[in-house]
Amino acid sequence: MARLIYSAIASLDGYIEDAAGAFDWAAPDEEVLAFINDLERPIGTYLYGRRMYETMRNWETPSRDATGQSGPEQDYADIWRSADKIVYSHTLAAPTTVHTRLERSFDPADVQRLKQSRSDLSIGGSDLAGQALVAGLVDECQVFLGPIAIGGGKPVFPLGVRLRLELLDEHRFRGGTVCLRYAVLPADEATT
Repeated sequence: MARLIYSAIASLDGYIEDAAGAFDWAAPDEEVLAFINDLERPIGTYLYGRRMYETMRNWETPSRDATGQSGPEQDYADIWRSADKIVYSHTLAAPTTVHTRLERSFDPADVQRLKQSRSDLSIGGSDLAGQALVAGLVDECQVFLGPIAIGGGKPVFPLGVRLRLELLDEHRFRGGTVCLRYAVLPADEATT
């Protein structure tokens, strides 16, 4: 069975965007992006809410400046373009990227069926990931904590959801970012 993985870049104080909705501080450097690429390579399908999809679809045709993309950026673009994508949105008219389908609502039973595939799935965006966490569908959380505190905004995990996690791995980067990988324990093993 495939794993459903929630991966997010967050501030040290636990936010994926600041109070104004900005996340420009979260852009990974080349070392972090190369590490992310290795984690993303087994992903066969990305699950996105509309806002996360609109952010990520820039990888469909990444811009190239005079110096071109870095190796990790090109690698990530290739990984992203080759994967399937499902966008959950009531307002998006149609997807604008290849290998992408639109669903009007998040159905946990459909996601459970997707997990029967051989390739892992990734869920992006804290609102959509929150629905999957509440439904008990997420198998692993990969949180990249950046060396910044932003004082408020959108939390990496939904408020009011209690999870018990088991540390799988940790990795430190030269620039101060830390990756923490956790298995999400089944609800019967979680404390309430």
